[in-house]
Amino acid sequence: MSKHKLDLHDIFNKGDQIDRAMREAMDFCIDRRIDMLEIVPGKGSGQLKKKVLRFLQLPEVKKTYHRIDKDRDNFGRLFVRFKH
Repeated sequence: MSKHKLDLHDIFNKGDQIDRAMREAMDFCIDRRIDMLEIVPGKGSGQLKKKVLRFLQLPEVKKTYHRIDKDRDNFGRLFVRFKH
């Protein structure tokens, strides 16, 4: 299984960059038929994770992936699974 990782630690407080980074990572996975995108919003207050989840629920984004899995061992990590 192929995987791509997006670590948001460096841009956690820059809303516009977060959206752009998410879009680029999703497009990267779709274009290259990568099965899974690992998103690391980190373990802070949870606000960044909520922002990521809100982004993933946007209708135009939601139709591009199969499902989202939360890492039960690591609160600060999400997996977006694609079905190509």
